[in-house]
Amino acid sequence: MDLNTVLEVRDARQRATWRTGDAWLGGGTYLFSEPQPHLRRLVDLSRMGWEPVGRLPDGSVEIAATCTIAQLSRFAATFPAPAAPLFEQCCRAFLASFKIWNMATVGGNLCNGLPAGPMISLTAALDGSCLLQAQDGSRRRVKVADFITGAGRKDLADGELLRSVTLPARALTCRTAFRQVSLYGLGRSGALVIGALDPLDGSLAITVTAATVRPFRLWFPTPPGAAVLRGTLDKAVTDPEWFDDIHGLPAWRRHMALRLAEEVRAELTTHSPSPREAVR
Repeated sequence: MDLNTVLEVRDARQRATWRTGDAWLGGGTYLFSEPQPHLRRLVDLSRMGWEPVGRLPDGSVEIAATCTIAQLSRFAATFPAPAAPLFEQCCRAFLASFKIWNMATVGGNLCNGLPAGPMISLTAALDGSCLLQAQDGSRRRVKVADFITGAGRKDLADGELLRSVTLPARALTCRTAFRQVSLYGLGRSGALVIGALDPLDGSLAITVTAATVRPFRLWFPTPPGAAVLRGTLDKAVTDPEWFDDIHGLPAWRRHMALRLAEEVRAELTTHSPSPREAVR
């Protein structure tokens, strides 16, 4: 879609005063999908030269805001970590066209703040943190689960930039389980639940997205029973926080989130036999 109110596209490498009507341009798949009458200038990040995704010395993974879904998928294919399959599962949760797959960015998905954003699901479930940069160059970090504050809302000041998302090394060693449901075969996620079992201390994190207006990451020092999990989730998510749109009513989303959470809990807490036990 043409944005006929945009008068200028500026390279982000050229410093200029941020002004009303400016917007950061990453992949542009959302910006160009519908009218944006409030915009006058786009600040293009595509030539910043940021490494799309890479491992840091401490074993954590840093994903640039400009990393595309295709680039993240290729990284995950060769990433030797127990949580690596979750990357591809969340990438595939887009159910996107070839064009979107190669243009949509991780940063754009987070900054849109939509409940069904699968990059929100991935990074919140793996305890990711956002690196945010203000116009004066100052930086701050905020957990992904706190960065998204509601449907389409995020903790982002005017002119502030999401630079990257970092996933801690410990989270990448977790055994994960993934469940997603939609009202129809190629539909937007109605509920998406991810579990992450820490091999070091046995703690379990259950993250619910798509069914709720913002991510809910529930952490248990030891895996809970079914009743405790259900009660904790029901207490954590209030009635107004179950999302309501054409892709699912709140009651259905709550039902499916509770069901998928139990499936995830059961999968991760079921005893897996050792190779020796398996051949007996």
